[in-house]
Amino acid sequence: MTTAHVPVKARTRKPWTPSQIILTVLGVAVSAVWVAPLAWALFTSLKSETEAVEVPPHWLPREWTVQAWKAIFENGNITNWFVNSLVVSVCVTAVVLVVGALAGYGFARTEFRGKGALLGLVMTGLMVSPAVLGVPLFTTVQQMGMVDTYWGMILPQCAPAAMVYILYKFFQGIPRELEEAAFIDGAGRWRVFFTIIVPLSRPSLSAVGIFTFIASWNNFLWPYMVTNNPDLMTMPNGIATVMNSYGIQWAQLMAGGLMAGLPLIVVFVFFQRQIVAGVAHTGLAGQ
Repeated sequence: MTTAHVPVKARTRKPWTPSQIILTVLGVAVSAVWVAPLAWALFTSLKSETEAVEVPPHWLPREWTVQAWKAIFENGNITNWFVNSLVVSVCVTAVVLVVGALAGYGFARTEFRGKGALLGLVMTGLMVSPAVLGVPLFTTVQQMGMVDTYWGMILPQCAPAAMVYILYKFFQGIPRELEEAAFIDGAGRWRVFFTIIVPLSRPSLSAVGIFTFIASWNNFLWPYMVTNNPDLMTMPNGIATVMNSYGIQWAQLMAGGLMAGLPLIVVFVFFQRQIVAGVAHTGLAGQ
């Protein structure tokens, strides 16, 4: 009994086109620009303090050491600062998602007197720098007795003009027929919002939540203004305090910066699909 041999065609790799080569080179160049500071910080954190300030500088340590990492744990309350940053960032994200979703849906789907003026007032917040509002916000927080408290750090960060606008534009793109069909079936406004609008808005809500978490985690100025209690300091403020107390120790500074940025890198790695999908579905293209 003979078996027929079916010839297998070898896959021939297509040569790269000039456009693919150019895009690949650009991608590598952009990646190098983004990775280089992280690599420099990591290598500097593994040097001794004497070697970290040598001129001219060099990339790789001559003697690898984790002295800076040990010192940052010994000189500062890293665990407490990390927990404070996590509590503040999670609470701010949760409040912004609730406020932004309700406000964006209200502007997109309801009609009321003064809607245009109120929407314009909210959009004005996009043109005002948070630093300009620092003094009046601090005065208000002080009068309310919320200095050196979690609420004092959380509530002033929960005025998300940009996030309201993003969700407002997304809700405008949802077909009204879906809501009208639910209204005909007897559903109320709240039921339509939670059973139809929110599930359809998951990509945009995910993007808004991620952006808000990152912004709150990186916020240095407001927590620095509103708290002097070392037990309530966030990661950026705590690390800056250690540097001020013990002088500028560059190896420790790089180690602390990497430690503070590690959660954000993890968030981006695991949620990059949600970020891309959220940006693609915000309705901002062409605006």
